[in-house]
Amino acid sequence: MIIQPKIRGFICTTAHPTGCHQVVAEQINYVRSKGAFKGPQNVLVIGASTGYGLASRIVATFGANAKTIGVFYEKAADEKRTASAGWYNSAAFEKIAHHEKHYAKSINGDAFSNDIKKQTADLIREDLKKIDLIIYSLASPRRVHPDTGQVYSSTLKPIGRSYTTKTVDAFRGEVKEITLEPATDEDIANTVAVMGGDDWERWIDFLAAENLLANDVMTVAYSYIGPELTHPIYKDGTIGRAKEHLHTTAKKLDKKLKSYQGRALISVNKGVVTQASAAIPVVPLYISLLFKLMKAKGTHEGCIEQMYRLFTEHLYTSKGLVTDAQDMIRLDNLEMQPDIQQKIMELWPQITTENLAELTDIKGYCDEFYRLFGFNAKGIDYNVDVNPNISIETVSA
Repeated sequence: MIIQPKIRGFICTTAHPTGCHQVVAEQINYVRSKGAFKGPQNVLVIGASTGYGLASRIVATFGANAKTIGVFYEKAADEKRTASAGWYNSAAFEKIAHHEKHYAKSINGDAFSNDIKKQTADLIREDLKKIDLIIYSLASPRRVHPDTGQVYSSTLKPIGRSYTTKTVDAFRGEVKEITLEPATDEDIANTVAVMGGDDWERWIDFLAAENLLANDVMTVAYSYIGPELTHPIYKDGTIGRAKEHLHTTAKKLDKKLKSYQGRALISVNKGVVTQASAAIPVVPLYISLLFKLMKAKGTHEGCIEQMYRLFTEHLYTSKGLVTDAQDMIRLDNLEMQPDIQQKIMELWPQITTENLAELTDIKGYCDEFYRLFGFNAKGIDYNVDVNPNISIETVSA
């Protein structure tokens, strides 16, 4: 099969196995180039197939020589379509890890469910005995409650009043205005149910009840705050309410883990191109502008650079854990530098369809988006016939 990108709205409906392998290998090579460090030994990554979760697994494995279990919900290829990008990413990760004799096993299924939690616990008990780091990096638009069966769907809406702002159709290069209607109370509750801290807490409580948490265990969930420019749709919107719940959950879990001399933490990460962020109005245009300014300053980072910094400069350092006054890890410190944000506020009103390519790095944004799905990877001939039926060594399709 010759696989080309097919863009529909803010998603790509195809993924390229060879390209995904190349992108994963590049991240692994970055970690190798930075060198080994003393870190966690047994790691569980919940949401391990793309973005920050995948990068965390790579850093733990190839930087700290940790044993990892990854949980994700991805689709294998069938007669009509390619596998999902996360499936190909995980296949590539396992293939390289196993070739180098690293322990790496994966579980494919709904991480919100009780069944997947039990499968994971059984695997930990059998192979690793105890876990000393749990990364929570789920990004899902919906959740089936494991006890009631109720389905919750998240929304991207402002709260209190409608919100009109600029956004961009990145692949048409069109800047346009968009108005988002305010969320209902049900919208807010549903978004909190999907993207808040309830499932994270359920995972930690379940693993604790199963006696699978090591002394000094740490758990980290990923969050984003962003600049004032995006606050109406993000920090002050439905997603922001979910993130507030996540942050409150971190404090609850932190108290629970004191008996293990452990910690529960939030890492506030930089804005990057992910499948989740591409769906949020305003954010792609903001990220395109942010990329241009940070690249010019030499401070731009992707997921893998940030996760290496998380492990080596915040979680596992000789001086101990590094957090801010709110006890959060701030990997967004370079994004939020005053000169960067001031320049964004100056340029934002000026951006139009006509000057989009000049004022922003929209090309870099699109390139990163394609790379999420294995396209635009270096050295790959996309006119070559490839087999889409790639297996993940420890997962049954």
